[in-house]
Amino acid sequence: MSGETTYEPPKVWTWDAENGGQWSSINRPIAGPTHDATLPRGEHPLQLYSLGTPNGQKVTILLEELLALGLTGAEYDAHLIKIGDGEQFSSGFVEVNPNSKIPALLDTQTGSRVFESGAILLYLAEKFGQFLPKDPLARTEALNWLFWLQGSAPYLGGGFGHFYAYAPQKFEYPINRFTMEVKRQMDVLDRELAVHRFLGGDEYSIADMATWPWYGNLVLGEAYGAGEFLQVESYKNLLRWSKEILARPAVQRGRKVNRTWGPLDTQLHERHDASDFDLKTQDKVAAQGTA
Repeated sequence: MSGETTYEPPKVWTWDAENGGQWSSINRPIAGPTHDATLPRGEHPLQLYSLGTPNGQKVTILLEELLALGLTGAEYDAHLIKIGDGEQFSSGFVEVNPNSKIPALLDTQTGSRVFESGAILLYLAEKFGQFLPKDPLARTEALNWLFWLQGSAPYLGGGFGHFYAYAPQKFEYPINRFTMEVKRQMDVLDRELAVHRFLGGDEYSIADMATWPWYGNLVLGEAYGAGEFLQVESYKNLLRWSKEILARPAVQRGRKVNRTWGPLDTQLHERHDASDFDLKTQDKVAAQGTA
């Protein structure tokens, strides 16, 4: 661990707002709103407030999969929340999600607020009776993997991704620590997918939709630029699963929603109707104020 210095924690921790790297402006040790702002509302019962990060993609992929089945009740408005600008700390957003994290869902038909991406997936799967097995044993297995993802992804994003890609300084110990854990997790997935087509069985479910935006994007080279570093090509079953899910049209649509970076044809800043996907790229960008 050459080049590292030993850090001695102070007796009482104090917040240094300038010390946090790329995302220091949106991280703080207190909750609650920072400003008053009303959330926009669209015409559909399902109002999603999100950004096209892996956690945001989970929900829009499920909604697009539901719509692909012809379930018109799953029509939704996806409003962009610019977390870099602190919009998740508005009074309106905090009312829907007191944890100030995307995604957050408001079901105006039932009056339900739903926050935490895994909870949103479970809520929608139960509401529409899809993508969660009916058989109790199969359902339990799918939920095992859904909750596995919810507990594991923070090690990939907040752990490995932060120290490998975003931290203002690179140190060997945290990168090694979280690399070891992420590779262990990929091995867990690879072993499961060696015996099952999808996570938990041969039925595509919300467990796959939750996991793919994190680990599918990772092994397909869409996260942190760390494919070679992590030797992702060695996880053959995980790669097979990742490519199969990416080939689904609903996944291709869902991963675009609320995305504001990358090639223009991969972005759809807001989604209010299925026809939004059909706009020409230049018209779409101009309409969303980024031309």
